[in-house]
Amino acid sequence: MKKLTYLLPLAGLLLVNCSKEEPFINPDNNNNNETVTYSSGSADFSNYVALGNSLTAGYSDGALFMEGQTNSFSNLLANQFELAGGGDFDIPFMADNLGGATLGGTQILNNRMILSFASGSPAPTVISGTPSTEITNRLSGSFNNMGVPGAKSYHLLAPGYGNIQGVALGLANPYFARFASSPTTTVFADALAQAPSFYSMWIGNNDVLGYATAGGDAANQTGNLDPSTYGGSDLSDPNVVAAAINGMVETLGAIGAKGAIANVPDVNAAPFFTTVPHNPIPLDATTAAALNQAYAAYNGGLQAAYAALNAVAPGLFTAEEVAARTISFEAGLTNAVVIIDESLTNLGAINPAFAALPQIRQATAEDLLVLTSQNIIGTLADPSNPLSVNGVAIPLADKWVLTPAEQTEINTAISAINTSIAGIAQANGLALVDVNTFFKTAATNGVTMSDGSVLTATYGSGGLFSLDGIHPSPRGNAIIANLFIKAINAKFGSDLPEVEPLNYKALYLQ
Repeated sequence: MKKLTYLLPLAGLLLVNCSKEEPFINPDNNNNNETVTYSSGSADFSNYVALGNSLTAGYSDGALFMEGQTNSFSNLLANQFELAGGGDFDIPFMADNLGGATLGGTQILNNRMILSFASGSPAPTVISGTPSTEITNRLSGSFNNMGVPGAKSYHLLAPGYGNIQGVALGLANPYFARFASSPTTTVFADALAQAPSFYSMWIGNNDVLGYATAGGDAANQTGNLDPSTYGGSDLSDPNVVAAAINGMVETLGAIGAKGAIANVPDVNAAPFFTTVPHNPIPLDATTAAALNQAYAAYNGGLQAAYAALNAVAPGLFTAEEVAARTISFEAGLTNAVVIIDESLTNLGAINPAFAALPQIRQATAEDLLVLTSQNIIGTLADPSNPLSVNGVAIPLADKWVLTPAEQTEINTAISAINTSIAGIAQANGLALVDVNTFFKTAATNGVTMSDGSVLTATYGSGGLFSLDGIHPSPRGNAIIANLFIKAINAKFGSDLPEVEPLNYKALYLQ
């Protein structure tokens, strides 16, 4: 079986803006060449600092690069702030548009992707080349964009998070190491040192996103309030997230800074989790019959286990679970992949006689296969064995799939975090930016532009997300900037004009 690929529809690509990005147009002048004055209301935009992670930094297409940083929502927001007394917005730029980076000459961060037609069909392709960003070449000065890709909520308060010596050991963040004021400082301390008059905060996404992109193959740390014990992909305890955010907000409020805070979007809205179908396996009749024969012993073992267990403990192993775990293939193009699901009953733990029956089943539409699973489905687990097809004869590992149980864990955490963020915003007089509702609506209905075109969350051709399936495109960032502007205007009585999203790219093509 050949490796499965997912080609992007050319018809959809024709709908996105592939031209060069138009420069930012300052709407200070109207048709009569009269100066238009914009008010900051009760806010003071003179010294704006943006706190957050990759979403704030301008990360897109799988990397952080100069053009992406320029098109970050925070920089677009700063452009609008300039119309109402805003000052300079300094960015810790990467050294090029490749997006990769080296540490002591060895590349440790990948180059960005671009949609390439080199093979004749559109395909996300990592740009080749040696990046000129060297992590040990530290930047001097202070920076207004304090978005740090990879940062979780508590990382913003962690001393040494920007220590270059800790990068190779996985103890520090390579992006922050480039512009931290000292090896022992924190992201928040460097932000606070600038005495911001206004700030944006969008943090907490990675506290759940790392767990989600890892297919839930990590620890759910709910109940553990010590983040120093967390793994990189663990699901953070919502109370840890809330405490970190609340502490920073209260400290900023104490120096008189006002701000806007955004909540955490649902992972179901991102194409990283919605692009790969649960049933992508094409089979002919002969192959389907052979697979059914191969799984006959497993299916029969389920029936035997049900009969034996039901006789002594009815309800311990149900007929519904037997049906869900029974594996069956047929001739056609839409056979479901076989996956490991740790939430299934561990029959061997109940009775050693059934230890040979693994916790596997075929995926359903309720399962979310992560985008990177497309690189493993249909390949051979053992190149010397043509029968060892991943997703068919070899079940997909937990890291490739978010099961309903894992989705529930994530959604529970997001709900708790967003409830806390809403309460923090209310208690501290902040503008609340509801990006969660926006992305849910956009995933269902799309976003209509001023020219009547519609952006969607469809991978590659929708125009709202970049090619990594997680981060917005430049046009998506313009829309997010407008969400912040609307919330800020409503909260502080300012009248900032919105950004025109059509002035920004929906996709980078090669």
